[in-house]
Amino acid sequence: MAEKQFIKTVIEDRVAIITIDHPPVNAMKPEVLDELAATVDEINANPEVKAAIITGAGQMAFVAGADINVFTTLTTAEAAKVFITKGQQTFNKIENSKKPFIAAINGVALGGGMELAMSCHIRIVGDRVRLGQPEISLGIIPGWGGTQRLTRIVGPAKATELILTGDNLTAQEAFRLNLVNKVVPGGEVLKTAKDLAKKIVSKGAPSIASAMDAISKARDMELNAGLAVEADNVCKLVETEDAREGIGAFLGKRQPVFKDK
Repeated sequence: MAEKQFIKTVIEDRVAIITIDHPPVNAMKPEVLDELAATVDEINANPEVKAAIITGAGQMAFVAGADINVFTTLTTAEAAKVFITKGQQTFNKIENSKKPFIAAINGVALGGGMELAMSCHIRIVGDRVRLGQPEISLGIIPGWGGTQRLTRIVGPAKATELILTGDNLTAQEAFRLNLVNKVVPGGEVLKTAKDLAKKIVSKGAPSIASAMDAISKARDMELNAGLAVEADNVCKLVETEDAREGIGAFLGKRQPVFKDK
């Protein structure tokens, strides 16, 4: 992985751990987004990586949002469009990846931070963390997917309430809304994410990618079209070495040894 100023990445047991390191609260500015996008591209292209975790440096924030100082320079709609598009494209890379991304939300996740978390496929959050889309209190609205992903996850009524009030959610409220997968003590967020990633990467790479593909397409397809994708992916998988190994291991009452083929 290329060395970067704001994004630190280590690879452990085929899991990439991406840390956003922009003190004091890991706010997103264009340079951070550029480095994050490049990192996601590197992970997607690396056959040795089967899953990724995104977290924030320090204990205060996962990502506290977009860097508000940037907005003071966006005096025209055209300038704002560049910044908004950069964030949307970066988060789309994560959501559309064939490798699972886990958000290890170890501190506040507000505005762009919550949007980043929602672009990840699985979300683990500390029990004292606050999440929210407070943009309306600044006279703007979420621009990096908040109006779209939040609506799809929690439903139109609750998304409308949260976006129009700018209110924060506790970790426990986020869990009840299915916005996050697990709530754990703050000091256990990254460990829980690593344990989950370890379980995922023990499976075969072809089946992980195939499942991610079908799940991703389910967001935008009607049921019958989605079922056709699912069936096609299963049919392709039955010809793989991993499928033969998995089925043979089950019948032989042993643990499978997948070769990602």
